[in-house]
Parts: sequence; C-alpha cells; structure tokens
Amino acid sequence: MPTSERNSANVPANLPKDPWSRSDSTQPVVMAIPAQRNANLDAIRGLAVLGIFFMNIYFMGITFFGYAPHETPPMSDHIIKVFSNFFIEARFISLFSILFGVGLFIQYQRFSAKGLEAYPLLRSRLKWLMVFGLLHGIIIWPGDILLTYGISGFLALCYKDLSIEALKRKANIFILSALVIITLISLTGSDEPFTRESSLFAEQYSAWTSGYADQLFLHLMQVGYMALVIPFTIMWFTAGLMLLGMALYQQGTFERGFSKPQLLKLVLASVTVSLLDTGLDFTNNPILVTFSDVLIMLSAIPMALIYIHIMVKICQNNPNRLTPLQNVGKLAFSLYILQSIVGVLVFRHFAPELLLSLDRWGYMAMALVYSVMQLLLASLYLRYFKQGPLEKLWRHLTFKKYAAPQEHKQA
Repeated sequence: MPTSERNSANVPANLPKDPWSRSDSTQPVVMAIPAQRNANLDAIRGLAVLGIFFMNIYFMGITFFGYAPHETPPMSDHIIKVFSNFFIEARFISLFSILFGVGLFIQYQRFSAKGLEAYPLLRSRLKWLMVFGLLHGIIIWPGDILLTYGISGFLALCYKDLSIEALKRKANIFILSALVIITLISLTGSDEPFTRESSLFAEQYSAWTSGYADQLFLHLMQVGYMALVIPFTIMWFTAGLMLLGMALYQQGTFERGFSKPQLLKLVLASVTVSLLDTGLDFTNNPILVTFSDVLIMLSAIPMALIYIHIMVKICQNNPNRLTPLQNVGKLAFSLYILQSIVGVLVFRHFAPELLLSLDRWGYMAMALVYSVMQLLLASLYLRYFKQGPLEKLWRHLTFKKYAAPQEHKQA
C-alpha cells in the first residue's frame, strides 16, 4: 500500500504553471517541508483502496485464474466487463503505485528535515513491507501486491534525486520495457479455456476450496512464482509509476490537478487505448487477448491520473471534504489486508458455492456493499484511534532500530 505521508498546503512560488511543462523542470522543485496530512492524498488513497477490491474480489476464490465466465456469458457480464476495462481494471493498482512514489519522496523529506537518516529508515520501511507481503501472500491471499511495492520501492529510491524530466523519462523506459517483457512471457502461456463449464475450472475449484493445508501449498507455489518473475516484469512497471508519482508531486499535481488541455489528452488516451484493448478482448483470439491484457495496463495510467485530478479538484486539500474517503485512506494498509481476510473467508470457507453461481454483477454488488461497510468502519474506528493497527505496527518496526524513542514519537 502507499506509504503514509504529510505535506504542506503551501505550493512554492517557483513551481511551473504547466504540470507537464519542460521549460522549468530541469531540476526537482524544492518542496516545502511536510507539516500536516495532505487531505488530497488521503482521499485519493481512500478511493484506491475501495476500488482495488472491485478487481481483487474476482480472485479471492480461485486466485490464480480469477473469474470463470460461462461459455455463453450473459449480457450483464459483457456490460460489466466493458465498464471494468474503462474504469476499474488495473486502474487502482496504478493509482496505488503512483501514490507510493509520492509517499517515498515525502517521507525522505520528513526524515531529512528531522535530522534522521532517511535512507536507512526508508530501507527498513520497505524491508518490513516485503515481510508483510510475504506473510500476507503465504498465509492469507497470494494475490498480494505489497511484496511488489517493497521491491519496486528499492528500485525507485535509486532515482529519487533526478530532475523532473529525468524522472519522467526513466518512468517511461521502465513502464514500456516491462510491458514488452510481460507481453513476451504472456505469449508462452497456456491456451486451455477457463470457463465455468471447463474441466480446468472444476480442478481449480476443488483445489482452492479444499482444506487450508492444501490451500497453503497453492499459496506457496503462487508466491514463489511471483517472487521469481517480479524482478523481470512488474517490478519495472510499478517502479516506473512510482517515479511518475515523484515527478508529479514535485510539479504540484497533487495540489492543483491538471490543466484542461492536459486533462483532455488524458481522457483521449484513456478512451482510445481502452477501446482498443476491449475490442481485442472480445475477439476470443488467444494472441489478441494477450495483447489486450497488456494494453489494459497501459490504458490504466491515464485513467489513474484522471482520478487524481478529480479527487484534487473536489477535495481541494480540505480535511472536511470527502472525509469518509480520507478516513479509508488513513487506514489503507489495514483495510487492504482485511479485504483479503474477508474475501478468502467468504469465497473459500463460508460460501464457496458462490464461485459456481455468481456472475459479474453479483461480484460487483458484493464489492459495492463491502465498500460501504469499509467507509463506515473507517469512520467509526478513527473516532477512537488515531492510526490503524497495521499502520502502527509498520511504523514501530521501521523506527525501532534507527530512531530513539523521542524521535519515534515525533515522527
């Protein structure tokens, strides 16, 4: 999950007016020292943690393959599939990655301003995130993203001091290189159909709804596979998005959003690539569907940036706007893990038969209901506590080695 951060509401006068301008971006802008929570970032993070469950819910049961469509899907499946391709699929993972990069940059500022050793602290934070990711993936749900964030964070930190334009160039290189490699790997995959009526689905259903010991073995296999491929694939894509987040933060995007011309470009890019990947997806040609899966990762980036713009314009860094979303954002780590616990319990233990009967609209309805529950839970929890349980534990583990007790308290 994105690291927690604080930020001053004051935007330095020397920020370039155009968020994508090249004229005044040869060096990173010197941002004000973070002083208070950035309400915009909390709201964006809240949207992301709610949105990610709309995608992950399909994988809470049969984690490796996800949703199994019928050989002849109902019309509602097609409609929701198209909607997801434009607004949900990969959008919120990309949003989290961008926010994580922002968090790394802000935390480096905060630690340095307090006279702390920023790099050792951030390395400790990332190492513990990887530990959480491994535990989450092996014990609870192997669709974990925390391990990827930890590994990618180490890579992104190496380029933190680049100029804004250099950060963007490096981000583009990482993202495009990753997509090429992912495409090549995906083309070697199996063409065996995975539908509700297939023998493969029956095998997977039996395996993933069996006893916990059998599930644990599947978890170990999937996490082991991911640990092998992450350094060659998704690490570069995620690190590229983190670098993009660092660049956009320094340009003031999380304070002002985008200009109208740039917003229009983002909309056109998102719509164009989403139309293309949706068209390829409906061809049922295995090779074209593979290209569709890669294009959807690319189309997610402009849509994630559009979500950032919308949240910034609505929230306007005001803690009294979008407060329920901000509350979710403050508990993002804890709620993300809770999503996995609830999802796995429901689809593998309490009601595995749902995997046999639910269509896409049923999954979306469940995700919507659970989103409301998370909004209520976060607001209730923060009435009595200032920090989520996992956020607090993560902070404690990060600081226990490198900071004195009084420094831990101040941070």
